[in-house]
Amino acid sequence: MAMTGKQLFTTLDADGTLTVALEDVTVADPTGNQVLVKMEAAPINPSDLVILVGGADMETADYSPGKFVAKMPEPVNAASSARHGLKLPAGNEGAGTVIAAGDSAAAQALLGQRVACVPGNAYSQYCLADAAMCLPSGDHTAEEGASAFVNPMTALGFVENARADGQKAILHTVGASNLGQMLTRICKEDGLDLVNIVRKSEQADLLRAIGAEHVVDQSRDDFMERLTDAIRDTGAFYGFDPVGGGTLVDTAFKAMERVAVERMSEYSRYGSDQPKRMFIYGLLDTGPTTLTPSYGFGWTLSGWLLLPFLQSAGQETLARMRQRVRDNLTTTFASHYKTRVTLEQMLTKEAVMDYRQMRTGEKYLVTPWA
Repeated sequence: MAMTGKQLFTTLDADGTLTVALEDVTVADPTGNQVLVKMEAAPINPSDLVILVGGADMETADYSPGKFVAKMPEPVNAASSARHGLKLPAGNEGAGTVIAAGDSAAAQALLGQRVACVPGNAYSQYCLADAAMCLPSGDHTAEEGASAFVNPMTALGFVENARADGQKAILHTVGASNLGQMLTRICKEDGLDLVNIVRKSEQADLLRAIGAEHVVDQSRDDFMERLTDAIRDTGAFYGFDPVGGGTLVDTAFKAMERVAVERMSEYSRYGSDQPKRMFIYGLLDTGPTTLTPSYGFGWTLSGWLLLPFLQSAGQETLARMRQRVRDNLTTTFASHYKTRVTLEQMLTKEAVMDYRQMRTGEKYLVTPWA
């Protein structure tokens, strides 16, 4: 039978009015490979904030129970024109219990199990999810499984990509993030060198405490020299950046080129031909990506997204990745939360002004039934 529960929607109108509100929604019965999940926990990830608040002025927004209305600055609104008038669900991932299933064998096998899933509307009391994109979490709690998909599979995806491209080292520009800490543990387990960039000394201490060897602090005067040293030591000409805007990618390319030029046997006016590759996988800074090509012509800047990667990885690789996450959910892939909020509480000014800062180690967890 169809279930009715609360679900969050976000709508941006052409005039820049952003409305985020809870509605009562009746969810259809699952069919085929679908399962119906009673959602118990869902994290607020940086990728969720893009459509939740984006660049809206949340200080002057109008807050009421289960709803806020804010204004989007004109440049951001113009850049978001493709979503004008669309009422979008939110919440990439979460965990809950499968209470109904379609008639496929894969769906039926999940009936009654707690799963992590990526339904795209996880800020809901009930969600339909594809059984193929569900990760049975065994005896783990919903909180332990809530962040079992996006960050763990992304970090493993980076390592899979690096290996496929013949790389033995990776550079990561936000090393102390939840994902960065997972990547540090994975690279240590797998024997890959990792260069971590952090913003302050406390983050460097945090990473070294979990075994990171090459940690470079942006706040230090000798940041560029230390970054160059780390790339020289590891051969990390291959990196991942969730910031997007600003100059961090440019800085990484410059440090890579310094090392590459040192290795050249003769001068070239065109710089080195050392392949240097960076992937942008997030937009923590929605401003322009600034590049000042002064690092030869062997550089490549690409985008990286999890779902396209998973679709291209193949079933064998995907199964191996999922099993590794499940086996190490409370160790390698553990996530930690600062605060737990209900669906209603996540729309209050106090909560919004806090979680939109995206501070390291201060992730929020939404509990739809609390």
